[in-house]
Amino acid sequence: MKDGWYRVRDVVASALGLAVLSPVLLAIGVAIRLDSDGPAYFRQVRVGQGGRPFRIHKFRTMTMGGTGPLVSTSTDARVTKVGAVLRRTKLDELPQLIDVLEGNMSLVGPRPEVPRFVARWPNDARRIILSVRPGVTDPTSVRYIDEGSLLAQAEDPELAYVQAVLPLKVASYLSYVAERTFTKDLGILVATVAALGRGR
Repeated sequence: MKDGWYRVRDVVASALGLAVLSPVLLAIGVAIRLDSDGPAYFRQVRVGQGGRPFRIHKFRTMTMGGTGPLVSTSTDARVTKVGAVLRRTKLDELPQLIDVLEGNMSLVGPRPEVPRFVARWPNDARRIILSVRPGVTDPTSVRYIDEGSLLAQAEDPELAYVQAVLPLKVASYLSYVAERTFTKDLGILVATVAALGRGR
């Protein structure tokens, strides 16, 4: 029953958010299309609850075509001008309200990773983390809200992410699942908004 109430919260909040923010979403989509060739949205396979894959919604922040590492930094040459602003303000994450409404994500929960990085989680940790829906935000998102800038300092950003950041995220995700409550979720949402307001 507890999970049912989480779902009610997510449906109501995401539907209301999409309705209220629809002019903003439209404006961002137009800005992306005018800034560079390609669609407004970026879709990528992530691992959801129970290990089920889904295609996450994000605003596109990179140029189309070409190849590169899965981990991007604040100095990544693939990032567009509009994309840099969206990443800095985290507005590129707003379309994930669609994923919340569809039931693939929750407002708060462990951030959804790509299969390649989930495969690096210890088996026991993977089972626990994937027992809940992934979230738009979580304590780790607040702690590493400027992750791109931190990784930009590494010689190999992807290696730095795998060796240094990923284990810390796994520990944080496990702690979140063990201590998850409605009240703590609200605190995480407030902390996320506050961190964005500080520009960090």
